[in-house]
Amino acid sequence: MKNEKIFASAKQLGLVSCHDCHLLSRWPKPAHRQIALCPRCGGPLHQRKVHSIARTWALLLAAIILYIPANVLPMTVTTTLGSAQADTIMSGVSYFIHSGSWEIALVIFTASIFVPLMKFIILIYLLLSVQFKSVKRPKDRTVLYRITEAVGRWSMVDVYVVTILVALVKLGVLANIEAGPAAIYFASVVVITMIAAESFDPRLIWDVMEVDA
Repeated sequence: MKNEKIFASAKQLGLVSCHDCHLLSRWPKPAHRQIALCPRCGGPLHQRKVHSIARTWALLLAAIILYIPANVLPMTVTTTLGSAQADTIMSGVSYFIHSGSWEIALVIFTASIFVPLMKFIILIYLLLSVQFKSVKRPKDRTVLYRITEAVGRWSMVDVYVVTILVALVKLGVLANIEAGPAAIYFASVVVITMIAAESFDPRLIWDVMEVDA
């Protein structure tokens, strides 16, 4: 701890960054905080994202609820010579494994099952750590947030695969593939978790460090 450097944060120095143009401005005096605007773009200034924890929790719970029908309902409906077969995400992964295309199965499992679940777990962990004012490993938690924010969009791989199959397999009576109802739910889960990650303010992780300093 003796060799650890102590840096003053923008909040401690009375500075605030604009969410729109990222200009670093002087935080106004208490009497004028109701009309705190960015001097460059005129956008409202906030030291932290407004209602960050509550909004992230709401979006995260909504994504978890939608994740259930996204996995239970069929993702694709394949019609071959008059017979229809509905496949969920997991049954699609199982099909590719048994057909020898384990690489495709791995990509779909990672993007559609592993990544969303990990995002849920990491966001819940970050929210609880902030609410319980944890001071443990703030750098590691910040890295976790960056990873969560970066990989979220790759969960759309499954939706892209379904879209390509629907576009390519149009053989009329012989064979036809259509997107199932799970596609809408899964796409909603991906979009909502991306918004949830964006709503979380990682600076809250470090605020408790300033209090304990």
